[in-house]
Amino acid sequence: MADSTADTSTEDAADDEWRTYDDFAAGIDTYRLPNTSLDGTNVTVTLDDGTSIRLAFGSETVTWSASGSIEAAEGTNDPYDAVQVRDDVLFVHLPLSSRANEALTIVYSTTTNRALAVQSHIDDVAVGGVPRVSQRFWAGTTDAGDVSGEVPAPSRDLIGKRNVYRYSPHHLYEHVYLSSKRYSWQCLEGVQRGHGDTDLSTVWKFADGLYLFCFREFRIAVASVWLHDLGYQLRTTGVFLGLDGEGEPEHSRAGGHIYPLGSVSYPDVQPV
Repeated sequence: MADSTADTSTEDAADDEWRTYDDFAAGIDTYRLPNTSLDGTNVTVTLDDGTSIRLAFGSETVTWSASGSIEAAEGTNDPYDAVQVRDDVLFVHLPLSSRANEALTIVYSTTTNRALAVQSHIDDVAVGGVPRVSQRFWAGTTDAGDVSGEVPAPSRDLIGKRNVYRYSPHHLYEHVYLSSKRYSWQCLEGVQRGHGDTDLSTVWKFADGLYLFCFREFRIAVASVWLHDLGYQLRTTGVFLGLDGEGEPEHSRAGGHIYPLGSVSYPDVQPV
C-alpha cells in the first residue's frame, strides 16, 4: 500500500466539509479490473421470483427486456459495463439511461449458471433515517446449461472481518463488517480522509470466496454494488449510483485491491 503524501487529497476533511459523491468517486476506478466485451452474447436470467431478464449484448450497449419485478419493454437499449472477475464469473452493470435514477447489476457464472441481480434506485423524496438510494436483491439462474453449485444467498461470513481497500494512489478505505445489516468505514487517504460512518449493508455469498457486498449511505444519496473476491486474487469490482453535488444522478465505476487486516469473533452473543 502506498504511503500518504502531504497533498490536498490526504489532508483531513473537516466535519463541516462532508464530501459529495462525485468528489470521492473521481478516480476510484483506477485499480479496477479491465472491462470485457460481451458483443454477440445473448443471456436470459430467471430470478427466484419468476422475473425473466433477456439480454442481447452489443459492443457498448445491450438490448434487453424483462417481465415481473423488473419490467422493461422489448427493445429497451442501455449502456453496459462488464468485467470478468474470474475465468467463469462476470460482473455486468447496466447504468440505465432508459429510466431515471436506476441501475441494474447482474453477476453470473458460465460454469454453474447461477446468477445474482441487484436493482438500485434513487428514491424521489428523502425520508429521514432512511437511505435515499434503495436496493433489491434476487438469486437466479441463466439459460446457458445445467445449473449446479449452491444457490446464492444472504451471508454472515464477513461479520467481524476488517479489510483495507486500495482503489487508486489517492483512495484508501478501511471497512469493518459489524453485522448482517451494517458496516463501518473510514477514509485513510483521499478527499474524505478523516471521515467515516456506519451505514446499511447487505452481503450475499455467490461462490467460494466470492461475496456480493452492497452499502447504502445515510448522510449522502449514494449506494454501491461490489463483488469482493476474497479467494485467490483479493480484488474487488464495483459501481456506484447516487446524486452528485448538483443533485443530478450519476453512475460511477470502482474497483481495486483488498488487504485483509484480520477478524474477530463475538464470544457471547451473535450480532443480528
